[in-house]
Amino acid sequence: MKITILTVGKIKEKYFVNAIKEYTKRLSKYCSLKEIEVSDEKAPENLSEKDMEIVKNKEGERILKNIKDSSHVIALAIEGKQKSSEELASRIEKLGVSGKSDIVFIIGGSLGLSDAVYKRADELLSFSKMTFPHQLMKVVLLEQVYRAFRIIKNEPYHK
Repeated sequence: MKITILTVGKIKEKYFVNAIKEYTKRLSKYCSLKEIEVSDEKAPENLSEKDMEIVKNKEGERILKNIKDSSHVIALAIEGKQKSSEELASRIEKLGVSGKSDIVFIIGGSLGLSDAVYKRADELLSFSKMTFPHQLMKVVLLEQVYRAFRIIKNEPYHK
């Protein structure tokens, strides 16, 4: 199975980079993992609604350029469906069994995702109604994907 984590913005904080490296190493036993970071747009705090849409659309174009037509796309979004770790594991396993072995998870930038990215997504996944920085969300997502593979393989994991 091929898993791609597609994020807006570069992760610079060493503690996040180290955590990502750790989960990348752990996941290498279960899947082919690819990480893609597209550049974010500069977005001052006082942007108008129109300017926010422009920023999201530019980032969205960069995201969509990195997705194959055959990929199954799961966008992280507050309004998405919340799942337990077991439900996520089951979903990943079912996708693999049904021939969808190329899964792309998308984490948007500080303003969220463009409408075009939402339209391309096959499903929306929410980890919480709260907002998290994309750097932290990437670590949490990698941990949950790792946990999902442990569950799929009936290997022990911390409950």
